[in-house]
Amino acid sequence: MIEIVEGIVVSEKAYGETSKIIQVFTKKYGIIGMMVKGCRTLKSPLRSVTEKLSYGNFTIYYKKDKLSILSEVNIINPWKNLKKDIEKLTYASFLIELSEQVVKQTSLHTTVYALLIESLKKIDEGFDPLVIMNIMELKYLDYLGVLPVLDSCASCFRKTGIITLSSDKGGYLCSKCRTNEPIISKKAIQLVRMYYYVDISKIEKLEVSNSVKKEINDFLDQYYERYTGLYLKSKNFVQELTKLV
Repeated sequence: MIEIVEGIVVSEKAYGETSKIIQVFTKKYGIIGMMVKGCRTLKSPLRSVTEKLSYGNFTIYYKKDKLSILSEVNIINPWKNLKKDIEKLTYASFLIELSEQVVKQTSLHTTVYALLIESLKKIDEGFDPLVIMNIMELKYLDYLGVLPVLDSCASCFRKTGIITLSSDKGGYLCSKCRTNEPIISKKAIQLVRMYYYVDISKIEKLEVSNSVKKEINDFLDQYYERYTGLYLKSKNFVQELTKLV
């Protein structure tokens, strides 16, 4: 069955001397494998449009639960800015890998797909990639079933007196329940909740200080390590970048 599916290449590997197999996160089917014959030859029209992060409409001979055969790709967005900036590319690669892991653990692949594409658009448009990444990480925690408590104290459920975030105790902490956790800024407390509720596609302005970005990112790093069990190779590169914030 010949179909045209919207999607983005999340990984690629060589097959034989001139072909390769790509994994494509599609809007319709989730992640599927595609055989791309002869694409590694210099003259192949599929050579440049089947690299990681290629986002477009893929014309395929679809085979359910098997490798589909790719015949054509029409690029929707070439990510011109993202692909020429190593920092943006690093964050984009991490979001691709994270989205792959999340979609394997949820049936909400259309929602995950939409969030991934919108986040890449914002990074390509020049919005702060660390903030976009943190927004995505927080939203994905909901799909993974381990969202931190962000509407009251995680220990006593009191809605007032919130003074910090605790990965160990699962979210907001009030002054009465805090033990030795460092106090964080009011701005970080406010923004982490906003990150969860914001519609990424509607973001028009992002102004977050480096100190607040670090507070939120440190919390999310610790929270992911404690509650998700995910190990992502690309996270190491992102962590090197965040040390510069």
